[in-house]
Amino acid sequence: MIRFLPWAHQMRHFILAAVIISLLAACATKPPDDIGNACEIFRDKKGWYKATRKVEKKWKMPIAVQLAIIHQESSFKHDVRPARKKFLFVFPGRRPSSAYGYAQALDTTWDNYRKETGRRGADRDNFKDAVDFIGWYGDLTRRRAGVSPSDAYNQYLAYHEGQTGFIKGTYRKKPQVRRIAKAVAQNAARYDAQLSRCEREFRRGIPFIPFI
Repeated sequence: MIRFLPWAHQMRHFILAAVIISLLAACATKPPDDIGNACEIFRDKKGWYKATRKVEKKWKMPIAVQLAIIHQESSFKHDVRPARKKFLFVFPGRRPSSAYGYAQALDTTWDNYRKETGRRGADRDNFKDAVDFIGWYGDLTRRRAGVSPSDAYNQYLAYHEGQTGFIKGTYRKKPQVRRIAKAVAQNAARYDAQLSRCEREFRRGIPFIPFI
């Protein structure tokens, strides 16, 4: 009969606990099953509506615009990074940028956000922090470029190009970026229409049955 030494027994329990924590974390950060439906997103992720509603009140950016930007940037995946470029067509090389997380925020931009808002512990792979970042950036675009936070098309152009690039009109020579911005605006409009039918459910915390 094999007898575990005390340290080995403790190590076995530690490994088991680590596995359980990892599995729970994976479940917690799994994207919503239906990312094309705002109602289903919030039904799937119970705390997300409260987070986006807080951003709407704080930064005046509609919930639908927040969701549309995250849909485009990461498809609601918490740990996305840009794909690595290939070295000699085979070996993985450097990533094209430092973008990471739900909002695909760059290192430098995220650092500026944490400094300006005082949210030093904010993480890019945390949904609550990511939507607050998007709201903050949208308010910055409003102040620097005069774009309303509810203008999903131009907000996304400034999000992609940066406020300086947007003001200079760098997107005018980038038809692909304009097509993506149009898709973001269309998604925002769809999310907004969906929320008009179900948002009462999340505001009151009770099921909402639409009139038939």
